[in-house]
Amino acid sequence: MGTCSRRTRLPRGVYLATASALFLAGCTYETVTRPEIHGHRGCRGLLPENTLPAFLKAAELGCDWLELDVVITADSQVLVSHEPWMEHRICRTPQGDSITEQQAHGFNIYRMSLTEAQRFDCGSAHHPDFPEQENSPQHKPTLREVVEAVDEQAMEDGNMGVGYNIEIKSDPALYDTWQPRPERFAELVLAQIDPLGISGRAIIQSFDPAVLEAVHVIDENIPVALLVDNNDGLDANLKRLTFVPSHYSPAFELVDKELVKELDARDIELLVWTVNDKSDIKKMLKLGVGGIITDYPDKVISLLDEE
Repeated sequence: MGTCSRRTRLPRGVYLATASALFLAGCTYETVTRPEIHGHRGCRGLLPENTLPAFLKAAELGCDWLELDVVITADSQVLVSHEPWMEHRICRTPQGDSITEQQAHGFNIYRMSLTEAQRFDCGSAHHPDFPEQENSPQHKPTLREVVEAVDEQAMEDGNMGVGYNIEIKSDPALYDTWQPRPERFAELVLAQIDPLGISGRAIIQSFDPAVLEAVHVIDENIPVALLVDNNDGLDANLKRLTFVPSHYSPAFELVDKELVKELDARDIELLVWTVNDKSDIKKMLKLGVGGIITDYPDKVISLLDEE
């Protein structure tokens, strides 16, 4: 048998299928553990966040997963957006005017139709935190638009496609005013999974345990990630759920060797966010995390290719 290099980073289920195919083709498979790369909001460091160009670029760079955020419009459409309003740093009005921080909350996406929400330009404004970002007029896409565009590109390129790490942006303080309640939110998002053909390559993540509980009730087989931004510790955070999530996703600053070992012992995947500096990326690689969410997937891929 020949040796087939595992240079292509694939979602876990696709990886297993590929390994089997390579074995049948007469290849041994080089078992090198490499973290999965999740392009944060596409590749926010390079292109406007949560836009089609950012997702297409992230897939082209070689991300295993596209991390994206979803909110709900007044007509129950699943829209890709980090906030349930038009964020002043990245969006302009349909007339092309800048939006102030004070005005932003006046543009409540949950009170807008999809047509109204997509009239806003959320790609032209230059984000002050990302000097390398290349800007262009872009609307907020629906989840369907993202999946169809990215999967079409993958098919044209002869690739097997990427996974979708879908964050349901939910906060109990925003129920009914800025978003639907968890049960309805989960229902609307999960109703998209099978029709879009991404069953088996979708993760649902959230900071809101009520959302993850609702997801688990609808489909206990879909992977879920508990997002964590506190110092309460693993046990305290896991007790917020009535089931064991497939993924535990803390801010990378909260990760150390003990957490890696503990999660490995419990067979829970460790997915860290948001890792952008090369020194921090190297630290996470050394710790052996299962996945890295980053605004700069090109940096992570470059460091992996150096190994």
